[in-house]
Amino acid sequence: MPKNTKVTQLQHSNEPVTESVADLLSLEQPMDYKSSQMSMGLSPGSTAPGKALLPDPEEDGRPAWNNKLEYILAQVGFSVGLGNVWRFPYLCQKNGGGAYLVPYFILLLLIGIPLFFLELAVGQRIRRGSIGVWNYVYPQLGGIGVSSLMVCGFVGLYYNVIIGWSIFYFFQSFQYPLPWAECPIQRNGTQAIVEPECEKSSATTYFWYRQALNITSTIDDTGGLNWKMTLSLLVAWIMVCLAVIKGIQSSGKVMYFSSLFPYVVLFCFLVRGLLMKGAIDGIAHMFTPKLEKMLEPQVWREAATQVFFALGLGFGGVIAFSSYNKRDNNCHFDAALVSIINFLTSILATLVVFAVLGFKANVMNEKCVVENAEKILGYLNTGVLSKELIPPHINFSHLSAQDYSEMYGVIKTVKEDNFGQLGLDPCILEDELNKAVQGTGLAFIAFTEAMTHFPASPFWSVMFFFMLINLGLGSMIGTMTGITTPILDAFKIRKEILCVVCCVIAFLLGLLFVQRSGNYFVTMFDDYSAGLPLTVVVILENVSVAWIYGTKRFMQDLEDMLGFRPYAFYYYMWRYVSPAILVVLIAATVIEMAVSPAGYNAWVESEGSEQFHSYPPWALAMAYALIVVAMLPLPIIYVVRQFNLVSDGSNKLSVSYRKGVNTSVMSAADQELLITLPV
Repeated sequence: MPKNTKVTQLQHSNEPVTESVADLLSLEQPMDYKSSQMSMGLSPGSTAPGKALLPDPEEDGRPAWNNKLEYILAQVGFSVGLGNVWRFPYLCQKNGGGAYLVPYFILLLLIGIPLFFLELAVGQRIRRGSIGVWNYVYPQLGGIGVSSLMVCGFVGLYYNVIIGWSIFYFFQSFQYPLPWAECPIQRNGTQAIVEPECEKSSATTYFWYRQALNITSTIDDTGGLNWKMTLSLLVAWIMVCLAVIKGIQSSGKVMYFSSLFPYVVLFCFLVRGLLMKGAIDGIAHMFTPKLEKMLEPQVWREAATQVFFALGLGFGGVIAFSSYNKRDNNCHFDAALVSIINFLTSILATLVVFAVLGFKANVMNEKCVVENAEKILGYLNTGVLSKELIPPHINFSHLSAQDYSEMYGVIKTVKEDNFGQLGLDPCILEDELNKAVQGTGLAFIAFTEAMTHFPASPFWSVMFFFMLINLGLGSMIGTMTGITTPILDAFKIRKEILCVVCCVIAFLLGLLFVQRSGNYFVTMFDDYSAGLPLTVVVILENVSVAWIYGTKRFMQDLEDMLGFRPYAFYYYMWRYVSPAILVVLIAATVIEMAVSPAGYNAWVESEGSEQFHSYPPWALAMAYALIVVAMLPLPIIYVVRQFNLVSDGSNKLSVSYRKGVNTSVMSAADQELLITLPV
């Protein structure tokens, strides 16, 4: 064996032997050690007699996807989640309708697809989870993988609670009428009265806050565990555990259903929605562009944030899934395909949401017309209003929204001085459509209210919440894979044991979110645990590849791996454009956090409405602790490795000789390709 190989260096010396990143990223092509950042001084021409026998990377014992479709469905299932259904439509409505799609698509091209491609490429080439990948690329930034894993843990804790809520509503949907269709009646002897809290809000709002969450009025009042939600959370974690317990062998099969079924439901809802009165009004309102909105910086910031999280960048799930691929897989095609599918899914979900909300707006507007027409009839009968004010063609038994609007205008003009005392509402359809709803408010209040007006409403409710369960399950499988894959790469643990332990610990920690005050903690974790830490993680990923490892070398590695050189567009995106946009996004996020008051919307039972409350000091400390804890591994690991306080793993090389490989006839370079580093 030549004396200048790393194997013999390790055998005859106690000095650390550092393997170059080029060794790890260029397995199929001869390596240029002179250009390597961490060159070992190996003579490029030193070879041993005989033919080099390299181990097949697909036979290295690492699990692999059964087929390409399974892998694509897994990536789609991970990236397409609940945010596509209840976050994107809200942002679209809030930020200019169809005009919002322009900045979103531009930023998808500038940061979404390039960074998604980057994560797919490093995961596929190095074949490790998030911790192992960034330890290989630049050990001082090994904290990237640890921070990513911690954010996955934070997000998984509360994300599965939302799946638990969907499970509760799913089982509640098997009854007619739906339990949130009408306000409950209280009986006091012979007198029946509507529940006051429900009367002040609405039937669906009351069911959500009182029957489902049984929520307290402040975050300080925990209220004890909500047993219904605790049981739902347990079911959710059992489902997730069963889906990931065998690794990609089990999760890949689950993805066939969990990734495809939501599209079936969305198309069914779209067809049903388009057949309902008012659906076109909702869609037209949605996509009517307000071009002036494109000039507002806030629109671009929110578009960038949505692109960032829609693709699951920084979570580690993308890298973990990609690490089970063959090294010659065309990950460039995968990045473009999954990104476009994600974008089109958001458009489809937006069409569905606003078709249904357009129908709901028409129902509510008609209800408004009927209620106010009864008020006007009362005023006419009591002489408060003169019958001469009513246009002759108005027929109260068949009063249209247009007729009411005309009558309302006449009365307002004539009774200008004391019009406010009449208590009449304008009943404008546009006002109903402008009521922006997002998140749980859209899924568990607005959408559920719309479905109560559907024919066969229980069927549609079952389908809707089953779709939410599957969307959430697909994302949770990716999140859990982002946690388990790096741990399995680092430690020899059985997947089954690790998955069960992770799920049990997560369920116990998740009890925080199924207290009666749990919804407030879900909001806190959603606002603080992922946003800023993940943005920092992704910019460090970008910098470590583009500036530390080198964009030119990375492009060459991709050419060796894919068989073609990616477009120069990616070179400039990775090196200049994407880091610049991410820096601006981080600055905007910090400014937004500093300017916006930190708090939550508390449910006030006596008023039947939400009211903004500032976080108490302990809750504010907890919120900022989430950010600090998630990012803490980054400086700690950098310092300890920069000053050699602990080993970075480079001096713990272990040689793994495959069966059937005669190492005595291998070249020095080929023997180095068999060296594996612990992660």
